[in-house]
Amino acid sequence: MHIALKIAAATVTVALAAVGGTAAWHIRGKQPVRSGDLTLQQLKAPVKVAYDERGVPHIRAQREADLYRALGYVHAQDRLFQMEMVRRLAKGELAEILGPKLLETDKLFRTLGIRERAKDMAAALDPASPVGVALLAYLDGINQFQASHPAPLEFDVLKIPKRPFTPHDSFAVSGYMAYSFAQAFKVEPPLTFIRDKLGPDYLRVFDLDWHGEGVIDHTTAAAAPSTPRPALALDAKDWQGLNQLAQLSQDALDAAGVPAFEGSNAWVISGKRTASGKPLLAGDPHIAYSAPAVWYEAHLTAPGFDLYGHYQALNPVALLGHNSEFGWSLTMFENDDVDLIAEKTNPANPNQVWFHDQWVDMQSRTETIKVKGEADVQLTLRRSPHGPIVTDAFKENFGNTPIAMWWAFLETENPVLEAFYDLNRANTREKARAASQKIHSPGLNILWANAGGDIAWWAAARLPIRPEGVNPAFILDGSTPQADKLGFYNFSFNPQEENPLRGYIVSANHQPQPASGVPVPGYYCLADRVQRLDNALRDPDRKWDTAAAQALQLDSGTGYGPRVLKELMPILKGVTTDPYEKAFLEPLELWDGDYGRGSMAALLFTQLMYELAHAAMADEMGEVQFKNLLRTFALDTAMPRLVADANSPWWDNVKTKAVENRFETVRVAWVNTLKHLEAVYGKDLLQWTWGNSHTLTHVHPLGMQKPLDRIFNIGPFNVPGGRETPNNLNYAVGPAPWAVKSGPSTRRVIDFAQPDKSVGINPVGQSGVLFDKHYSDQAELFAEGFYMPQHLSAADVKAHTKSTLTLRP
Repeated sequence: MHIALKIAAATVTVALAAVGGTAAWHIRGKQPVRSGDLTLQQLKAPVKVAYDERGVPHIRAQREADLYRALGYVHAQDRLFQMEMVRRLAKGELAEILGPKLLETDKLFRTLGIRERAKDMAAALDPASPVGVALLAYLDGINQFQASHPAPLEFDVLKIPKRPFTPHDSFAVSGYMAYSFAQAFKVEPPLTFIRDKLGPDYLRVFDLDWHGEGVIDHTTAAAAPSTPRPALALDAKDWQGLNQLAQLSQDALDAAGVPAFEGSNAWVISGKRTASGKPLLAGDPHIAYSAPAVWYEAHLTAPGFDLYGHYQALNPVALLGHNSEFGWSLTMFENDDVDLIAEKTNPANPNQVWFHDQWVDMQSRTETIKVKGEADVQLTLRRSPHGPIVTDAFKENFGNTPIAMWWAFLETENPVLEAFYDLNRANTREKARAASQKIHSPGLNILWANAGGDIAWWAAARLPIRPEGVNPAFILDGSTPQADKLGFYNFSFNPQEENPLRGYIVSANHQPQPASGVPVPGYYCLADRVQRLDNALRDPDRKWDTAAAQALQLDSGTGYGPRVLKELMPILKGVTTDPYEKAFLEPLELWDGDYGRGSMAALLFTQLMYELAHAAMADEMGEVQFKNLLRTFALDTAMPRLVADANSPWWDNVKTKAVENRFETVRVAWVNTLKHLEAVYGKDLLQWTWGNSHTLTHVHPLGMQKPLDRIFNIGPFNVPGGRETPNNLNYAVGPAPWAVKSGPSTRRVIDFAQPDKSVGINPVGQSGVLFDKHYSDQAELFAEGFYMPQHLSAADVKAHTKSTLTLRP
């Protein structure tokens, strides 16, 4: 990484090497306190915090304000550094503590407008409203802990000053969450490049159109094609800047070590399909892995309120939760709520753009970014009628075409905090539906069930009405009406279902089928994952229970590999003549698509897909643009279509005089596959297994620099599963080996016949405090597919209490 973290590495290494006496006392003083009596100002009555065997706090208070103040306190003592990092990332303040190498990241987040939008949202907060009381009490609990305790070790290493946490910080973090869902920065630049620079014959392999009959039913109707659009007038430097924007969008999240949201599975099953006769809820949101993990589990109880919830940093309300009456899970809707728009500037005035048949002035503001060890940086940011000019932060690397961003997060009221406050109390379909309507951005699928027998799903988002024929998968032309928004659809037009006759609802980031028939453009994941889940759930004779739901969550198979190989195997057999190479075809031919640890076929197929994509596409796109494409799900949908199209222009290597065909390019990819795997694993074929190549390490922000990785990071663990299997332990497409980047951030199963016997798991542990016993106590269990009880009833909590902390006024 950069010099700040190298210095940090040396500092921590020396400190830990000298542990003993004063150093050991210093570290012990930073550990969480989970027993005894402590004073917490502003409480109206004592609050009891019972910690169970996993370090989950079960908080019991007499008033809601006391409940949330206590939650803030205990959350901070386990996760204060995580809170600090996520607020700095969202507000563009990382360079202040990590130095100039994070300046580009800060510039990006300043251009997004999250900081300004969060300021407006904080100003509009009613402190006397129920959600206002909850947020302010929660933040007060955080601030009281921070003011009365030694700073975390990471604060010492990076010399982070303590600052109070504010509603501005919480709303900014909600903006970061919305941004981490957005695929436009990664997808639109490479797809627009293919359309405008290579042409429609190259674009044909990408599945970009709306499928009117959905994707779960295999009798899907033909896609409705979008209207072709003329190429944008972008020059070479514009494309260079767009490449940088696409790359930085992902690198920013990686560099900060803050989890990004990737996908998810969830399903609800009605009582007529379960062994218990009551609804069953299962969910595993897919989020980037980190240490600490993204979720903080806490059980909150007050008169009239009881909820076992999963909380995020600086958010007082649970985003996942359940109690004896109801529960819900989330998946990412994957709707496209970000449009990148190329503006046409006035040759006589570069601060004017052509909008609705006239030149219009852009607004501008100046922000100051503090940089550790260097002078402050002044950043002038502009805004067109479409939104912030996201390329202003990178003017030195960009051409003459400003790119604006229209983003639903900036353009809607978006009372998302109020939405989840209400959802935490939504024990009826009507309440849950009303809460879901308040979620405007990011788009989320809410899968909900209650003990009374109801199941439901709402795709929650404010969906913009775009002009007919506009495909927002590409950068739009701001000088024409195609970039206009004609309003928003009523929530009733959103995809949703309540108590369907089939008795279950499943969501896996796939393109939905709205009853309204209104297309919802988006960056949906492969249909193979939801089809595999649906094939299991649709069996009318099967009665589901907790164990069966767990097995489905842990399923490491997919139909994607066999689907691609059905077309590819005859070609591979035709191009493979060497006996040594032929021996590797048999595992592929017999493969059922399972990514088990011992699978050689999974290893061969994953390397082959990368080599085939590289051999076919990197020559036309260039390495930078190709790497950006690798980070998108657009490539996953393209590969089966490419393999099946013998006449695709992608098969030719444009860097040679000859015109290569599918046969020759597949041959190159297959040879390179075996060559690379032999270089990595040698000729001992017992080493050629998926488990040896597919590993999970939970990386701490300071663990990105050696030797701190050995101190802060957790892992590696050899794990099954893979890209777009139900056990979606995902990795970046590239050459072996593959480090898992994202996957199930928790696995939960709740049978409403016995909600107090629900199970779940944290990928790492409750605590973000190094050397705490709950820092990594669940990591190996998670990797092996185990679940732990989520204690809910008073008797169960009492039986599993390991220590009790009393917070007194």
